Amino acid sequence: LGAGLAAASHPLLYVKLLVQVGHEPLPPTIGRNVLGRKVLYLPGFFTYARHIVEVDGKRGLFRGLTPRLISSTLSTITRGSVKKAFPLEDVEHVSNKDDVKTSLRKVVRETSHEMMMQCVSRVVSHPLHVISMRCMVQFVGREVKYSGVFSAIGRIFKEEGILGFFVGLVPHILGDVIFLWCCNLLAHFINTYAVDDNFSQASVIRSYTKFVMGIAVSMLTYPFLLVGDLMAVNNCGLRAGLPPYAPVFASWIHCWRYLSAQGQLFRGSSLLFRRAPIPAASFPID
Repeated sequence: LGAGLAAASHPLLYVKLLVQVGHEPLPPTIGRNVLGRKVLYLPGFFTYARHIVEVDGKRGLFRGLTPRLISSTLSTITRGSVKKAFPLEDVEHVSNKDDVKTSLRKVVRETSHEMMMQCVSRVVSHPLHVISMRCMVQFVGREVKYSGVFSAIGRIFKEEGILGFFVGLVPHILGDVIFLWCCNLLAHFINTYAVDDNFSQASVIRSYTKFVMGIAVSMLTYPFLLVGDLMAVNNCGLRAGLPPYAPVFASWIHCWRYLSAQGQLFRGSSLLFRRAPIPAASFPID
């Protein structure tokens, strides 16, 4: 099921990555915003995906899928192994305000355990994530440098050494850690202080709190995902990782500062309504 979902969602992640690196092969179109003013819109996911199909065929939408599936499998196996090696005892849910300290300790303990599993699985699966990213961005320059998993492993080791498999790892881990703590703590405090136990639907609301918080916090941590993905392809010999798409970054902090100065820390976060970075006022209003 996991492999099927990964395969089904791959075209979405593929287009997102190409947008993240700044590849815009199609011209923007003029549309209108909610106020009726003319603005420039960059192609959305469906238009972009159709362009990829026109260039590479339908199979082109699944470029880089194999290393991604391996990465996902390694992540799942690693999480299961860590969970089995370091089990966390189940603690009964505590929601009464009189037991806030007990409940908070439970959340901290569970989040720490989840953070350990996530960090270990991220380290183990990241090399395949790097390979998947590089396979996909070859679309930009029509390269064939990374044509297979094993050949890619050999090439990265030869050109960049062991550290080449872990470029972009730090921002990814930071994003994971911040996401876990913010999501779990916010959900805990909302369930404890905002949801009354006397309310008939309290248990239902609590079951969805973490999901809703996850969506909100994911926007907060998106820049870490963006920077991590850009570092994975930066200066690796592919066109997408070199000027004019991006300078050669000395570190992920350099990459962050560059994107921040350009106002591009959330580039690729939306694939449906993408405003072009040109003021709508520069176009005549009918």
